[in-house]
Amino acid sequence: MRHPFIVTLCVTGAFVLAGCEQGIDSEAVDREFQGVNAIDGTNLNDVMLTVSDPNEAVSYFQRADKVDPDRIDLMRGLALSLVRAKRHTEGVSAWARVVAHDDATNDDRVELADALIRNNEWDRAETVLNAIPPTHETYKRYRLEAMIADSNEQWDKADSFYETAVGLTTKPASVMNNWGFSKLTRGDSAGAERLFAQAIQNDPTLFTAKNNMVLARGAQGNYVLPVIPMSQVERAELLHSMGLAAVKRGDVITGQGLMREAIETHPQHFEAAARSLKALESNVVN
Repeated sequence: MRHPFIVTLCVTGAFVLAGCEQGIDSEAVDREFQGVNAIDGTNLNDVMLTVSDPNEAVSYFQRADKVDPDRIDLMRGLALSLVRAKRHTEGVSAWARVVAHDDATNDDRVELADALIRNNEWDRAETVLNAIPPTHETYKRYRLEAMIADSNEQWDKADSFYETAVGLTTKPASVMNNWGFSKLTRGDSAGAERLFAQAIQNDPTLFTAKNNMVLARGAQGNYVLPVIPMSQVERAELLHSMGLAAVKRGDVITGQGLMREAIETHPQHFEAAARSLKALESNVVN
């Protein structure tokens, strides 16, 4: 059952190797795509979206789309790859092209809104989401709705959307982290800390949530590291963040002590903490 897919990969690999010797003949590659079995092509598309370098995936889908420009799966692949490659302006254009296709879905419109937010086009993203029927209830849709409500400082709406998004995914850590950061920016440090703790419980590897939790504790004048999983390097980085939070609150001496501890804890030279401490000590002397 897997033989056609393997053949497809071998054909594609052969063209890549040939390109190393004499430069890739784009037209020859494009012609080769025309002979790829539809099922094999779909499998290769999935591979390019999951394990390939994003810019290589962009090149692949650009060639494939050139050969068959009306295939919406290739359009989606190109749009997804552009966003993965952080080429957000191009990603917006690519998703707009997908949405204009006759077979476009509401999921495609959500992806367009996501690309617009990544490109800092919040008003356009809000317009796109508002045009999607409310019956289209997905995790990503509500996560984006929450982010837009945050940007508009509509806190009650944001909380409602975040809560709904959490209930629509089996991996809520990232959205809990976003929700906690929202609470932190509003000044609700205690509420933020609780959400960061829940995020870490769901994903103990999410360092952003660990760092945000330390900032939330520091904003409350609590300079004790939380009891959470952390490596030695993470511990040093968290101590540094807590030191910065202490300085921000005006507790400069405490902040200096935390930075010294961060430098001593780190297994290598901790340049960022050393610079921060030197700047603080110079400022105190001056």
